[in-house]
Order: sequence, then structure tokens, then C-alpha cells
Amino acid sequence: MRTAARKPLFYAAIVLLVLFTTLPVLYAVITIFKRESELYRFGSNPFLYETSPTLDHLIYLFTDTAFPTFAMNSLIIGLLVVAITVALAVPAAYALARLTGHWGERSGMAIFLVYLIPPTLLFIPLFRIVVALGLANTIWSLVLVLPTITIPFCTWLLLGFFRSVPPQLDEAALLDGCTRLQAFWKVVLPQALPGIGACIVFAFSLSLSNYIYAVTFVSESAARNISAGVPTELIRGDVYFWPSLMAATTVVAIPLGIAYGLLFDYLVRGFQSAGAGGE
Repeated sequence: MRTAARKPLFYAAIVLLVLFTTLPVLYAVITIFKRESELYRFGSNPFLYETSPTLDHLIYLFTDTAFPTFAMNSLIIGLLVVAITVALAVPAAYALARLTGHWGERSGMAIFLVYLIPPTLLFIPLFRIVVALGLANTIWSLVLVLPTITIPFCTWLLLGFFRSVPPQLDEAALLDGCTRLQAFWKVVLPQALPGIGACIVFAFSLSLSNYIYAVTFVSESAARNISAGVPTELIRGDVYFWPSLMAATTVVAIPLGIAYGLLFDYLVRGFQSAGAGGE
């Protein structure tokens, strides 16, 4: 009886949670197509159209601002950051997962602690390095710096997947005549593909959302990414171009939200496995 009585409360809580998480997204999408006169009219319903919807704000975003340039820069930066992250985090995680003894058991937590260092403590020394290398005001500064955030986290996440693969599989592949690299490529790596997919989404989304490095290292509009470029284009002093801001946010957030939704189980699995392995 108690279980039956609790079910309505459980479903009510789920409904409230869904509304709490979806209403901001719904409000953003509706705002994109509202006219300026309706948007700033006192007493108007923010979730209803009192006049016909318009595409003016989307057109303004893509034709009268540098948003396409920001998007292209973000795509290039994101792909390069993902490539660097996967190329370094995968072998590092595999090596640490096969490391035995006390150091092998504690390596996962040590890697994760590096990720927890606040970027605000690092952007000044990193800026000196970027300037010394002549990369200031270029997208290459972000390509160089952002992997310092993504590699530790992705290494820690992949540790859980590689530790879930029994070492006996490696040994069996070696006995069958495979080299260590072939055993890793043919036997171990396929088991970690979901984790690698989760790392790709994480690294790409972080390269899009990181703001402090993008603002610090890049001041020229032509080299900015979305996180730094959109606010500078659509916020002029105390004037906010809300519909176009909402459009830029939605264009970026919806694909990433879908990707995170598809890979959410693998992210949770990685957290659980890596956390258990680091104990």
C-alpha cells in the first residue's frame, strides 16, 4: 500500500523536474521568433505569440554578425582539441590501467585531481606561454591550452573502461602472436569505444563553452570562438539582443544536448568505474 501511495508523488516529482529543466529551453526557442515590440511589451505572455512569428533574429544572427566565423573557428578548435585529447588520453589511460601495485591503484584519482585545478589559477602563466610562442590572437592558442583541461579528465574517464577489460584478454592475444599494439587495437580498444565517444563529446563541448581562456588569449573578432564572440557581438553595453542571443545558444546547445543524452549512460559508467578503480 505504501508503494502504491508513493507512486503519484514520484510521478509528480518527475513532472516537476522535467518542467524545471525544459521550460528554459522552451522559453529560449519561443523568444527566437518573437518580434521586438512583443518581447519588451509589459504584461505579454513569454510563452505565447501575440503576433505572427518572425525569422528576423535568426537572419540577423547569421548575416549581420560574425556568428558564422565564430562557429567555424569553434568547429576547427573543437575537432583539433578532440583529436589531441583522444590521441594522448587513450594510450595514457591504457598504460595506467595496466599499471599494477599501489601507484596503479591511485593513478586514477591523481589524474582527476589535476583536472580539478581551477582555470583561473592557470590562465596567467598559460598566457605568458602563448605570447612567448607567438600564438596570441589566434585559434592555435586555444588548441594548445584547452587539452590541458580535457586530457586529465578523459584519461581518468577512460581508466574505468580499460580496467573493466580483463588483462587476460591482452595475454591471450599476445599468445596468439599479436604484438602489444595489435592486442590493444584489436582486443582492448573496441571495448572502450563507448568511453571514447563520451570523451569526444566532453572535449568538444568544453572547447565550445570555455570562456576565460577564449577571452584572455584571443581579442580579435576574426579568431574568436562562439563562447567569447557571441557576447561581444550581441551585448553592447547595457543593450542585449536577446532573441539573437537565444538563437545562438539554441543552435549550439541542442546538438550537444542530444549527444550527451545518447552517451549519458557511458559517462555514468565511466565515472563509476574510474571512481571504483581509484579507491
